[in-house]
Amino acid sequence: MTDTLNPQDGMDWLEAELADTLDEDYELEISEPALSMEIRKIYQKAHPPSIPRADYFRALLTLQSELIKLQDWVSYHQEKVVVIFEGRDSAGKGGVIKRITQRLNPRVARVVALPAPSEREKSQWYFQRYVPHLPAGGEIVLFDRSWYNRSGVERVMGFASEDQVEQFFNDVPEFERMLVRSGIRLVKYWFSITDEEQQMRFLMRIHDPLKQWKLSPMDLQSRVRWEQYTKAKEETFARTNIPEAPWYIVEGNDKKRARLNCIDHLLHQIPYGPVPHEEIALPERVFNPNYERKVLPPELYVPQKY
Repeated sequence: MTDTLNPQDGMDWLEAELADTLDEDYELEISEPALSMEIRKIYQKAHPPSIPRADYFRALLTLQSELIKLQDWVSYHQEKVVVIFEGRDSAGKGGVIKRITQRLNPRVARVVALPAPSEREKSQWYFQRYVPHLPAGGEIVLFDRSWYNRSGVERVMGFASEDQVEQFFNDVPEFERMLVRSGIRLVKYWFSITDEEQQMRFLMRIHDPLKQWKLSPMDLQSRVRWEQYTKAKEETFARTNIPEAPWYIVEGNDKKRARLNCIDHLLHQIPYGPVPHEEIALPERVFNPNYERKVLPPELYVPQKY
């Protein structure tokens, strides 16, 4: 990671950006808009005050400016980066992925969140459906869940046999070593939350119409099988935490701190630096005295209701 921005040097830019984007970021940060007051009180009681909103946004914008430098470095040097995000349901994986990609070029940084495998995919080599999504040179791929589904949800929910799970544990270290040998920089994060925090977040989703879509029957079953998921997680760490691709655990009970800590840590895993940039100059507009702009029919326009 390059040296972080000097707070004083970047103050003018940071304050201007903060003022310009606060509304957009605040919209992303809106929490529990339709919660009952009772659940809101319980949640606030269970959580000490987090980072002040203005401080959080300043830190986030500074880290996002570094992510842009990382993106430029990856693109310029044709690097290949894979970041895996795993963890229990509602642990905050999607939130940090959203903040990482928020200001990046989607042609460089893309998110992969695969659905349940089809019948055809179930008959393939287990890793086969993930391989097409691996990065080419100059790309960053963020896996919102990954091949570790096999040692997690598939194992706990009975979608994979013990023989298949054992085969996975035997294969995944070498599979990841192959990725690293091929030039891929592989970083693996596990988002960790407490039993009580997951329960609270599920209750919030149940009572929030904007978040109910996030709940699935699998999510509800994960509450019932909390201890089974814990055992599966512990064995996954024990058998797949290899020097070439170690696991990093992000404590996720405080969403804001989890996002900042994860992004800062990710930036330190990759030795990016400055790359040459061509100076950008806006060309002069060409005016044609004989050109007359046509008046378009009003029905083509979106009604201005707001």
